[in-house]
Amino acid sequence: MENIYGYLMKYTNLVTGWQYRFFVLNNDAGLLEYFVNEQSRHLKPRGTLQLAGAVISPSDEDSHTFTVNAASGEQYKLRATDAKERQHWVSRLQICTQHHTEAIGKNNPPLKSRSFSLASQGSANSPGVQRRPSQNAVSFFNVGHHRLPTGKRVPIMQPDHLVDVREMMSQAEGQQRDLIRSIECLPVSGHLTSLDQDLLMLKATSMATMNCLNDCFHILQLQHASQQKGSLPAGTTVSWLEPKISLANHFKNGAAQNFPAEINKPASVREEQSIAEPCQLTREPEEINPDEELEDICDDKEDDLGAVEEQRSVILHLLSQLKLGMDLTRVVLPTFILEKRSLLEMYADFMSHPDLFIAVTNGTTPEERMIRFVEYYLTSFHEGRKGAIAKKPYNPIIGETFHCSWRMPKNDVATDAGSNFSAHPSSEQVTLYKDMEGQTELDYYTVKFVAEQVSHHPPVSGFYAECVERKMCVNAHVWTKSKFLGMSIGVTMIGEGLLSLLEHGEEYTFSLPCAYARSILTVPWVELGGKVNINCAKTGYSASINFHTKPFYGGKLHRVTGEVKQNVTNTVVCRVQGEWNSVLEFTYGSGETKYVDLTKLSVTKKRVRPLEKQGPFESRRLWQHVTESLRDGDIDKATEHKRALEERQRNEERLRAETETPWCTKYFLKEGDGWVYHKPLWKTVSAAQTQQTDTN
Repeated sequence: MENIYGYLMKYTNLVTGWQYRFFVLNNDAGLLEYFVNEQSRHLKPRGTLQLAGAVISPSDEDSHTFTVNAASGEQYKLRATDAKERQHWVSRLQICTQHHTEAIGKNNPPLKSRSFSLASQGSANSPGVQRRPSQNAVSFFNVGHHRLPTGKRVPIMQPDHLVDVREMMSQAEGQQRDLIRSIECLPVSGHLTSLDQDLLMLKATSMATMNCLNDCFHILQLQHASQQKGSLPAGTTVSWLEPKISLANHFKNGAAQNFPAEINKPASVREEQSIAEPCQLTREPEEINPDEELEDICDDKEDDLGAVEEQRSVILHLLSQLKLGMDLTRVVLPTFILEKRSLLEMYADFMSHPDLFIAVTNGTTPEERMIRFVEYYLTSFHEGRKGAIAKKPYNPIIGETFHCSWRMPKNDVATDAGSNFSAHPSSEQVTLYKDMEGQTELDYYTVKFVAEQVSHHPPVSGFYAECVERKMCVNAHVWTKSKFLGMSIGVTMIGEGLLSLLEHGEEYTFSLPCAYARSILTVPWVELGGKVNINCAKTGYSASINFHTKPFYGGKLHRVTGEVKQNVTNTVVCRVQGEWNSVLEFTYGSGETKYVDLTKLSVTKKRVRPLEKQGPFESRRLWQHVTESLRDGDIDKATEHKRALEERQRNEERLRAETETPWCTKYFLKEGDGWVYHKPLWKTVSAAQTQQTDTN
């Protein structure tokens, strides 16, 4: 069979992205090679994959992409120009792969039986030996590798071969269970315990290995089915399997944590469990009076996660039941990694620079307003994330809400001398505000914020903020989807936001970057990654912003780059670079450069109602006992209160399912794929203007 060649796009990494490369399929050698371009074919290939034992998989993300997963573990993610070209490459790669895989199966004898001690694989310098020279932690576990019965040399992908593989895996699973049982039967104290760091690591890696093998076997079964039928059944996808072990409980030191009996529970826990079904409480929207809100005196500084080493056994036990790519939405994570605030309050903290938010509408031109919004957008993450400390906010329960506001002196908001309007509203606007708000003109602007958890599975939050005086508002919905990535956790923020500047009739759509918690076994830290876009259809201005994750070798942390352009002329009017939690550099089309030091920006404290005036499902009152326990450093008590809230949510969800009662939201309404505040400013202002016109 002759070789095939041509250009394909190859995905490199988040920074470099997709690049055109010239690929050659060498059928005789069973190799997939690529070069920078066709002219460099006579040079050494930039990369080579052995196709024997490889898995060729069309991607379900679009009709052009496919992956080549080599037996060595290396992967190429490739993209053809169209679906027809992808099918051509996939078919030829699969034929070549099958030919060379079967050739290896025929020409190589079965593996010989061998048994070895894990202790023999280490050196005298291994961590286990350094701590206990007299005995390695795993020296008494022998792992055997069993061979197939002699004479069984069946070509790969034959049914009886898959039966043999299944039999071998069953034996391995049995040995792995014996290994876990042996570890857990060790005493909890003494020279060698069930909490030994090496044994917990062995337990974690053995479980992850078996999960990975099961996934591979599942892929082989699907491939065999496709060969039998000619193609995969319609709608079939190859994906990660569900975990075999329930993660519904919290874990501490390698064992399920036991909680006190109901009679021994503190009154606060019983109160958390006895709150009535939310839908039976009033679900009518509540108008929060900003005058009832007081400047926030709560300053919960998050301590460094020095407790990670102390809690390492908890994390290792949890990791032993996770696998790469697993969705963590339903996984209960340890309490000690929690921030002392809800995710809904974290969204509010993104608004901690209301002066920059209000200043967006003060821009004199569409170009200036887009640049101002980009400046505000990039300065919001530092305070919203509270730096780079890798702690996780509380997962909001369905029906949870958070309210707050900010007061910003009008003189502190940036204006322009040549502006067509000043920072102070006109007399006509003041009359409108009096009609809408029932109050006289004040010397400060008020930005009001409300957030609500509108869905539990998937977890979706809606939030809305408005400044009535400046006739501007922002509405957003976010679905947080987290995945286990090995030694890190990735959180994708799925959703969209909409900023409305009613004075100009402009709407700006924007998205949010992904977040990553890195080095979760040592000193965890947070970074942002991915590309976000900001667009204004009316003015034709757009912004493209890249949050760069740190390269494996070298490179800076928390780097961000971006540019603002006029789409019609394709002219870049502003470029930005720097770090999202440090210093940002803005270079404008005029050549002027501005530096913004985020660590020195003034933060306006939000205003919240005292706990006694908050409703039972407002974030701070809802989580108050968890927060108080975390402040006191009582992790067990915090876990107990957290578990009570989560258990109540599960019971309510079960009851709604049994009675077929739909959940009714309080402040947000479902519109298409998104959620919109029930009384957005664009509706209120339009109604007020119509009423004023009728009166005149």
